[in-house]
Amino acid sequence: MSSGKKRRTQGERAVVGSIDRSLFFRIFLYLLFVISSSLFVYAAGNAEARLIPTETAVFVNVLMASGLIALFDMQHLHRVRNGRVALVFGSILLHLALIYFISMMVGGMTQDSSYVLLLMPYAFAPLVNSVLLGRLSGMFTTYVVTMLGSLLAPSVVGMQYMVLSLITGLAVVILTKRVRRRGALLRAGFYAGLVVLLVGVSFELILLPEDAGLFQAMVKKMLGAVGVSLLIAMVVSGILPALESFFGITTDISWLEMSDLNHKLLRQMQLEAPGTFHHSLIVASLAEAAAEEVGANATMCRVCSYFHDIGKMKKPTYFIENQGEENPHDALTPSMSALVIIAHVKDGVDLAIKHKLNPMIVDVIREHHGDSLVYYFYHKAREARREAEKKAGKGLENVEDLPDVNEENFRYAGPRPRTPESGIISLADCVESASRTLTKPTPAKIGALVDDIVSKRIAEGQMDDCGLTLKDLKKIRESFAKTLRSMLHSRIDYPREEDRKTDAELRMAGRPSSLQRKVETPLEKRKSGKQTVKQTVKSAKSA
Repeated sequence: MSSGKKRRTQGERAVVGSIDRSLFFRIFLYLLFVISSSLFVYAAGNAEARLIPTETAVFVNVLMASGLIALFDMQHLHRVRNGRVALVFGSILLHLALIYFISMMVGGMTQDSSYVLLLMPYAFAPLVNSVLLGRLSGMFTTYVVTMLGSLLAPSVVGMQYMVLSLITGLAVVILTKRVRRRGALLRAGFYAGLVVLLVGVSFELILLPEDAGLFQAMVKKMLGAVGVSLLIAMVVSGILPALESFFGITTDISWLEMSDLNHKLLRQMQLEAPGTFHHSLIVASLAEAAAEEVGANATMCRVCSYFHDIGKMKKPTYFIENQGEENPHDALTPSMSALVIIAHVKDGVDLAIKHKLNPMIVDVIREHHGDSLVYYFYHKAREARREAEKKAGKGLENVEDLPDVNEENFRYAGPRPRTPESGIISLADCVESASRTLTKPTPAKIGALVDDIVSKRIAEGQMDDCGLTLKDLKKIRESFAKTLRSMLHSRIDYPREEDRKTDAELRMAGRPSSLQRKVETPLEKRKSGKQTVKQTVKSAKSA
């Protein structure tokens, strides 16, 4: 059942991936966006007779060409998926539609153009794209909706609209740098409303009251300016899960929700493979701290680390952290042991797909060992081969019957880590496992161990595809060493129960206890030794 589910899921992802990378589909998205935005501008231009159709088309095309060039420079458009391009353009078009309808409706209800400006949804598209795609996408969106929106707003307030839209959009982008709680969206909406309110006061869109009628109008405008932005933030907070699911995007809010240790798989791991569960917690701490240092997604690293070894639950006793007194590998050949160890990656992928975990978690499970070598059993197999060859040389065995030791049979299937987060988790996994072999760990031993493991992974080429630079790897090494030093610290030796009883008896006898005895320095010990020798000589002479 799980293998069938896996095949269906991979097939669906392959189809979606081909659409995401299709050049023709991307060109179709560009044309659809330019045509739709041109229609909006054309409709608004006809309503006020501001631009003739030719001027509208030229203006929109020039504007979009410059915007796409800016997007290409900022986000490397050739690497951005089509789904994300569709999200950017779709949110912009919806933003422009809201501007058009508010301009028509509010403008038809009142002659006061200040109401139109104060009730505009300035924060909508910048908030959506900044939270889902990052700050650069939010800034690009702010630029586009400011330029195109100025053609949709009433002509008498076009310049004021541009200032309000630009300042409010930039404020939203700045306030949504790292959103880990839904309350942060409401906070961003509230501050965006305050920005609209302050700019409105500076533009004299909101005037101080001179009578009761003006006071009522001022209150309406203030509530409208703040209320619209808050309403937008609540709407975005509500539709965010649907947008994440539809466009295949995971925000820090969702990663934080997935970090709950009460997940069914994690609870099962805690019961069936407690050693692996503890190992995963330590890897999560190492990876999260290192990701913070290099600017990677720390919350994603923590969540993916929790699940990276769930495949070990299939055969938990075959992994040393879950073993008791007996080792099942003693009854297996090295090649069979290697197959069992390597299989935990495939088993983990199957479990992750069966329980519908995030695709990024599935990728980390598949990549966290790369195509590295299971060196312990490979070395053991080679030693067994040498011993068998010695026996064959003595005529005790036939050389043709000896099994071949193929290095490929002792390697993980891969692929190698392809994202910075996957690379960090891969290194953290190796470092945590190796740190268990340290006896009497010291800062020097820990630092040497971390440097040796990271250098070995680099030399094997495991870090070639993850996008981490040498500078990043240096920061990661330092972070690992710092975290391990805090975890593997030493403790003072507390006195035992027998020692405490002896101390109590000594105090009752009027003699100093072991805790009250003065700790002598080497100099004091030498002096007391000399005094003892002098007293011995003196007593011998007197005798």
